[in-house]
Parts: sequence; structure tokens; C-alpha cells
Amino acid sequence: MPDWTLDHTTPTPAGTVHWTAHGHGDPVVLLHGTPFSSRVWHATATALSAHHTVYLWDLPGFGASRGTDLPDVSLPAQQAAFTALLRHWGLDRPSVVAHDIGGAIALRTTLLDAIAYRRLALLDAVALRPWGSGFFRLVHDNPEVFPALPADLHEALVRAYIASGTHTAPAPDYTDALVRPWLGEQGQRAFYRQIAHADQEHTRQVEDRYGDLDIPVVVAWGTEDRWLPAEHARRLAAAIPHARLEWIEGAGHLVQHDAPDRLAALLTDFLGP
Repeated sequence: MPDWTLDHTTPTPAGTVHWTAHGHGDPVVLLHGTPFSSRVWHATATALSAHHTVYLWDLPGFGASRGTDLPDVSLPAQQAAFTALLRHWGLDRPSVVAHDIGGAIALRTTLLDAIAYRRLALLDAVALRPWGSGFFRLVHDNPEVFPALPADLHEALVRAYIASGTHTAPAPDYTDALVRPWLGEQGQRAFYRQIAHADQEHTRQVEDRYGDLDIPVVVAWGTEDRWLPAEHARRLAAAIPHARLEWIEGAGHLVQHDAPDRLAALLTDFLGP
């Protein structure tokens, strides 16, 4: 089993990024979403590393890349970090698998920075307006309130929020790993900062260009997603020429947790040898 500890660092315009890579074969880069980290990919990355070189990293402001108070963790800043990281790795047309806001980052990076991909998998992806759960929008619209919550209430809120992204109850150690980066004074500030920096304008800027995508694309979606319901999947697949739409039965927004084996099989088939 590969050790997915993020044992490398690379400076980017949006802050220092922590990453690792394992396996052999054509490169595959995994992008997590919010409020998660690369931890959600461990099972998927292990399965894919049998036939691919898998790159795993934490977005600036998240997980091991949380750092100190970063001035900007918006989608354009994450795009700049991803472009810098891909250039640092020197990858030639990697395949990209992106979840949640990772989808918006991947789409902006190829459409605005002209970074070529071999294949693109979009999983329960933030890509079309309107996006964000009710809680997400509530926090975004009240940026001065939530950072002032007592620490115990903040932790309870983050745990409940992450749990709402799954259809089956996550194990305590899994939840702990996702919650831990958001605890403490610095973590609490970082959690609400990344929501405050979210702006639907940043997907609007590329939505009318999805028809320009000329690579194999799969749009995969949990049928029980309560954050981004099924209509988002249908609209996104319709906006991308020849995109393949796949439903993951019995999975919520966090498909990596709810259906790891089915997701690994779907991606293995899509990415090929």
C-alpha cells in the first residue's frame, strides 16, 4: 500500500503546496474539494496507482497546505497554484480527476491557462451556477459571524457539515482526519476564509466555454448528493461535447467515501491502461 503522506513541497503563487506521487504509468492528478483534503482520495489513489503515476496534493489553505493566513484562496488563486504545480511536475497531458471545487479549478486551468489534459473526470463537481449548500451560502453571506463561534461549537458544526456530504455514516477516524485541519484558532479562521473567498463569478467566467472541451470527459455523480443535486450533473454533461454521464448509486456528495470500489472501477475503466 503506498504511503500517501504529502512528503514534498512546492511554492506556488497561492502559497506552498504539499504533495506526493506514487505508482507507474501515465500520470493522473487528483483534485479534492471543500472542506476536504487529499485524505478523501487515499483509497482511490491506491487503486489507480497500480497502473498510473498518481499525484496527490492539498489545495492552498487546505489540509497540509493550510499554512498561515493566506491572503487569497479563491478559485483563481487555486487555479494559479494548480498551473504552477503542473509545470513544476513537467507533466505532458496528464489525466485529471476532480471533485467538488476541484472541478472548477480543473476546468479553469485547462480553459483559461491552456493546460492540456489527456482525460478529465468530474465528480460531483462545482461547475455551474448556482452552487453551494444552504450552509455554505449562509456562512458566505455572514463572514463576520462564524469565525467568532466558540471552539467547541465550531468543531461540532464542521463535523456535522462534513457528515452531511456523505450518505453512509463515516467512521470516526475518517471524520477526525478531515476535521483536524480546521481546528484551533488558525484552522477555524481558515475554514471560514475559504468559504468567504468563494464567488460564483469564477465559474461564470468559464461556463460558456465548456463546449470547447475536446477531450474524453466523464461526469460522475452520487445519486444521493444533497449539496449538488442530480440536475447539476445533467446540465454539466449536456454542456460538454460527448461527455459521458455516470450515476453512482447510493452515494452522497463525497462519493470517495460512500462508494470507493465502484468509483475506482469507474475511473480505472475511463482512464484506461
